[in-house]
Amino acid sequence: MNKRIDDRIKEKAELYQLAMSVSATTFEEKVPSGPRNNEASFVRNLEKCYQLEAEIDMEIDRFVDLKRQMRGVIEELINVDEKVVLINRYLLEKSWDSIADEMHADVRTVFRWHSKALHNLKLPANPIVI
Repeated sequence: MNKRIDDRIKEKAELYQLAMSVSATTFEEKVPSGPRNNEASFVRNLEKCYQLEAEIDMEIDRFVDLKRQMRGVIEELINVDEKVVLINRYLLEKSWDSIADEMHADVRTVFRWHSKALHNLKLPANPIVI
């Protein structure tokens, strides 16, 4: 989810850059006949930027709500080691080796705690789906 949001933010920055660049008209260009859109291209690009920004804000809000819900579910676990493993893995996005080093445990032990934690989790009635 973090990667998706980062990609969308980069896309927004590129659109803003495009919107701020105004192309010059040359005299060699053929003037089109018929109905013509008089709106400058940078205005259309700015509108796309605003729309994309609103979409990104909605995604970020859902992501924050999901993390809050995940933390609440994890906090209901009784075993501290199980809590620490799930928080480090899913909320802090740490690797298995990093978690094992931090907890001064073997990776297999971390896997065992993880498996028990998933078994002991009580999912919320209305989980947030991404």
